[in-house]
Parts: sequence; C-alpha cells; structure tokens
Amino acid sequence: MSHVKESIEVDVPVTTAYNQWTQFESFPQFMEGVERIEQRTDTLTHWVTKVAGVEREFDAEITAQIPDTKVAWVTVGGDTEQSGLVTFRPIDPAHTEVTLMMDFDPDGMAESIGDKLGFVDRQVKGDLKRFKHFIEDRGTETGSWRGTV
Repeated sequence: MSHVKESIEVDVPVTTAYNQWTQFESFPQFMEGVERIEQRTDTLTHWVTKVAGVEREFDAEITAQIPDTKVAWVTVGGDTEQSGLVTFRPIDPAHTEVTLMMDFDPDGMAESIGDKLGFVDRQVKGDLKRFKHFIEDRGTETGSWRGTV
C-alpha cells in the first residue's frame, strides 16, 4: 500500500468547505481524472475515472462522516483498492485547513512507477488547489449533506 497526505488552507468557513466536499457529484469540476461520480445512497458512491488513458469504475463506501470534521471512505468491489480520510479544521471563522489522506494499492507496473515518481502526490496536491479555487471563487457551497455516518 502507498500513502499520500496533503493539506491546503481555503478562505471559507469550515461549514462551507465541508458542505461542498459532501457534494461528490461536483468532484469532476475540480478533480483531475474524475469523469463522473454518482451518489447512489447516503453512504455509497460510484466513480468513473480516467487517468493516463486508463479508465476505471468502482464503488466507494463512506465509513465515517461527521459534519464540519471529517469524511472517510473505502472502495468496495472492483479492482481499485483505496481508502481515505479528509478532515476539516477551522483556522479562524473565515479560513479552514483541509487535509486529504489516502492509502491505495497501485495496480500494475505503470501505476507503481507513477507512484514512486510522485504522480499521486502531485495529483492530490493539484486537486486540493483546484478545490480551493472552486470554493473560493463561488464563495458558497453548491449544496450540503449534514448527516452523520
């Protein structure tokens, strides 16, 4: 298993950052390589990704979700093995630290080499920067889900 951890400060309140992150179907607007996400139930999402020409489909189950604090997930079924946690820490009333941690199992030689060369770290860092611009440019979330898992 490989591990990645990246953080970014966003210039919105913690509730705004958290609420936007719960809108999984908006992820393709700021996550490179994510083609589509379908929210199937409160705790199950279906992902379609395309990275370096390789398309994958998989389901991810939300294993923990606490409003304004964290969202954790693990993939279920399929060939993709991944788990992760995103946390939200208020810095002050108008700023939030978003930290994304993922554990994943690179599949095949190309993914293993890409992982060793830091491709995933750069991808996650870029996705967080795009999330920052997405939410700061909007100034408000596109929706929210405030349930607890």
